[in-house]
Amino acid sequence: MKKSLKSFALGAVVTALAGLLSVPANAVTLQQIKDRGYIQVAVANEIPYGYVNASGEAIGIAPSVAKKVLKKMGITDIQWVVTPFGSLIPGLKAGRFDMVAASQAILPQRCQQVLYSKPNSSYGEGLLVKSGNPDGIHGYMDFKNNPKLKMAIMSGADQLDFAHDMGIPDSQLVTITSNSDAPSAVSAGRADAYAATGLTVERLAKKDKRVAAAEPFQDPVVKGKAVRSWGGFTFAKDSKAFRDEYTRELAAYQKSADYRKTLKSFGLSDHDIDQALAKTTEELCGGMGD
Repeated sequence: MKKSLKSFALGAVVTALAGLLSVPANAVTLQQIKDRGYIQVAVANEIPYGYVNASGEAIGIAPSVAKKVLKKMGITDIQWVVTPFGSLIPGLKAGRFDMVAASQAILPQRCQQVLYSKPNSSYGEGLLVKSGNPDGIHGYMDFKNNPKLKMAIMSGADQLDFAHDMGIPDSQLVTITSNSDAPSAVSAGRADAYAATGLTVERLAKKDKRVAAAEPFQDPVVKGKAVRSWGGFTFAKDSKAFRDEYTRELAAYQKSADYRKTLKSFGLSDHDIDQALAKTTEELCGGMGD
């Protein structure tokens, strides 16, 4: 009898452990998130794409839209996770958060690792240079034509792909951790320019007199097309059901006047917004971005 009780107890423990192990590392459906009571959303602290302000509130192009879409889905408790840009996709794949609201560019190589919503934003490129632009830098081609010039790029950013596509070797590239490191890297001479989106460059230039946006700026041209990026919300591969429901609500919200007003409040133009609505995720994952 004692042996049978011991066997029963052991079996119960094994069953319980098996149940725990079967629980996914992160919620993958809307119902699972509702049952848990909250959602974890990552940002990379990039102004104006997605960041946490001095009051601890997550705002920016992506978080401001995400909050409104999630509310329509019945989710109001959002736990914001701040992580370096280069850790967004690895963190999502590891289950450290449920989705990313950082306006990450939709690129074929990223689509192989994660799922994207429909495009939510669109933006062009820029270069941050020393005040007065002493090296006369106006585009990526200046680096290709002058091997002495160094270009700084944030870890994990798609500007690395643009540079490679234009034939700029790694020997001319300097990796930095975040946008906030760019002004000092450029002003101190670690790099001759910092490559980022036009919105980021303009913001950094306004905050630090040591640097300025390269003007006029010549858009990088890859495969015969001027580079433009389309940003979306990112989900783990096993979150397809949740991604699909989120995308449906996002599409409905994008038809409202509030959507356009929200994006314009963070510096996007009507042209940027029109471009965001003109492409599909399938096109961009297939490499059909302009």
